[in-house]
Amino acid sequence: MVYTANLGFPRIGSGRELKKATESFWKGDLTEEQLRAEARRLRAANWQLQRQNGVDFIPSNDFSLYDQVLDTSVMVGAIPEIYGWNGGPVSLETYFAMARGTRGRAEGDLPALEMTKWFDTNYHYLVPEFTQEQSFTLASTKPVDEFLEAQALGLQTRPVLLGPVSYLLLGKCVGEDFDPLTLLPRLLPVYGEVLRRLAEAGADWVQLDEPCLALDLTETTQAALKQAYSYLAEASGSLKVMLTSYFGGLGDNLETTLQLPVSGVHLDLVRAPDQLDRVLSSAPGHLTLSLGVVDGRNVWRSDLESILERIAPVVEARGADRLVIAPSCSLLHVPIDLELETELDPDLKSWLAFAVQKVEEVSVLGRALNEGRAAVTAPLESSERAVEARRTSPKIHDAAVETRLQCITRDMARRTSDHAERRVVQQQNLKLPDFPTTTIGSFPQTEEIRKARAAFTKGRMSSADYQSFLKRETEAAVRRQEEIGLDVLVHGEFERNDMVQYFGEQLSGFAFTRHGWVQSFGTRYVRPPILYGDVSRPAPMTVEMTAYAQSLTERPVKGMLTGPVTLLQWSFVRDDQPRERTCRQIALALRDEVADLEQAGIRVIQIDEPAFREGLPLRRAHWRRYLDWAVECFRLAASVVSDETQIHTHMCYSEFNDIMDAIAAMDADVISIETARSKMELLEAFTTFRYPNEIGPGVYDIHAPRCPEAREMTELLREASKRLDARQIWVNPDCGLKTRSWEEVSPALANMVAAARDLRAQAA
Repeated sequence: MVYTANLGFPRIGSGRELKKATESFWKGDLTEEQLRAEARRLRAANWQLQRQNGVDFIPSNDFSLYDQVLDTSVMVGAIPEIYGWNGGPVSLETYFAMARGTRGRAEGDLPALEMTKWFDTNYHYLVPEFTQEQSFTLASTKPVDEFLEAQALGLQTRPVLLGPVSYLLLGKCVGEDFDPLTLLPRLLPVYGEVLRRLAEAGADWVQLDEPCLALDLTETTQAALKQAYSYLAEASGSLKVMLTSYFGGLGDNLETTLQLPVSGVHLDLVRAPDQLDRVLSSAPGHLTLSLGVVDGRNVWRSDLESILERIAPVVEARGADRLVIAPSCSLLHVPIDLELETELDPDLKSWLAFAVQKVEEVSVLGRALNEGRAAVTAPLESSERAVEARRTSPKIHDAAVETRLQCITRDMARRTSDHAERRVVQQQNLKLPDFPTTTIGSFPQTEEIRKARAAFTKGRMSSADYQSFLKRETEAAVRRQEEIGLDVLVHGEFERNDMVQYFGEQLSGFAFTRHGWVQSFGTRYVRPPILYGDVSRPAPMTVEMTAYAQSLTERPVKGMLTGPVTLLQWSFVRDDQPRERTCRQIALALRDEVADLEQAGIRVIQIDEPAFREGLPLRRAHWRRYLDWAVECFRLAASVVSDETQIHTHMCYSEFNDIMDAIAAMDADVISIETARSKMELLEAFTTFRYPNEIGPGVYDIHAPRCPEAREMTELLREASKRLDARQIWVNPDCGLKTRSWEEVSPALANMVAAARDLRAQAA
């Protein structure tokens, strides 16, 4: 028979139970045992759901209280010295200190680990830290514990581990610069011990994820893979290893992969469908192939008939017992259950599949291959109707948008003058001091704000009353900023639910869910919009509130927009046309908004692109094409303004070294970036490149619940001044302040302003 598998299931709970329990634990309203009990309940529900849907290989250890990479660091004892761990079991206090940092400790506050994007997704992981003297030890038996937990419920699961080579490559070296792969011989015994314990517990398969296989790998890394899996083959005994790749094809890593002593290999046939023929012609007959044919990254319903047409010949040629049907990757990246969405347009809903439905699709494919199509006639026919209805729906296409795309010219993506000339004009216009201070855009979304929005959404507050409330909050924020002494203000974004959702709700071609939550990091969940059709802007989106804020003060107020690439990347994007075509549609819609903001008297406009680096293809050969259209789309949105208007952008939690030419080509007058957690390390890319425009290196980590002192920020600015011309430097937090409280924000910003003034005094 053909087997079915799942690679990972969302851990957050259909009602965001994990978020609520974890945050209650942080507040002291829930005990550790209560938190762990809720985690056990969620795991059990996920396992039972997958068993009921006929999944043969159900994953365990795909659950995490915060992040699976952090879990791996804890498992192998890679805990930086500052967290005070002295061996033995790692407490939740230490675990969450690594994740979030701490404040109010007698010994001093602790920073969180650095955070960055998980490959080309919007999921953020905690970056492991390694020293040259790094030692590893088994500090957590979580993979074994959760396997036994499932076993006690009558379930035989396939434990999931992040592979040792990918784990090392995802980390950073502290102290001296060295190749983290040199630590592999010290790390492998810990992995070997985990596999030995899993085998003793009764596991027959283990899933080892090596997403690095989708990257351009050096000969050194390929050798490390051979070293690792030769060792683990000896250590695992009878335990069979499913080596899992995803987010792309194996490419030139295929030969190395097929030589590894593993029992199975998983292939992403959604991102890289063309690799199947090469694998089939090269794979040894004994190797089990896991075919990732259901999209684990997007929400569109599968064309089941088309998939069966591709797979049926493979079953006939290779035999059923060496094939597994699965999603392309973990379902962590999609919402949980489409059936919770009772307010979606019925046509659109019929085109979609969330995690539960994708598990069902895998099961249908397995049954069709094992029992014949007649056994699953109804779901196959339903799939075929949905695919055809979507293809021909008039809801997808807009002739006016098509006409406008055809009228784009090269000059539309160019500013009138270069930055050096613009800078002179802008300084005359804005009259800002050296080291100007600002924020990234959002201010605390208090309980009162959330209640007012909910009341308005549910019809319990009139539009007039809601607008009056928003204006009061905006005015209060302006006055706070003036009192603190910020130079460039923001209106606070109190009317906005989310930086993507707010704009998507006002653009055509986007739809929104009520329960489609996806984990971004920790307890930060987002509801990505579903970008199903052609995009246009029916009416201004931000002008009224921004202009109102500007009317309250003599200081410049920034217009705040989410950029075209980020709106694309942080949505579930239609897959029936090239992504760059959709991005150009978004860029044209934003171009209209930028023009209207300038017309309303706004002289500083920020177009955030935190997902710009995230969208970079994993293979270098595909970079140039992406960067060309991504830069073009940003410039298309921004270049409608005059020289006097200053364009800002913001990027966070990214590595910039390899794309500095593209960042410079975006030609934003000011870019703000996250640098507090890395202690200005990320500025090295801008320094080496000799970035010509202005930069706001973040001096305040907004994701940690601590208030940095002015001297800390002054030291960070001094570090920045060693790398940049003082006239280039802006002073700002790492990111928006929406998730923090005013009690945290006000003193931190006051300290930030004090640090900027200190630098000005030193430069005078």
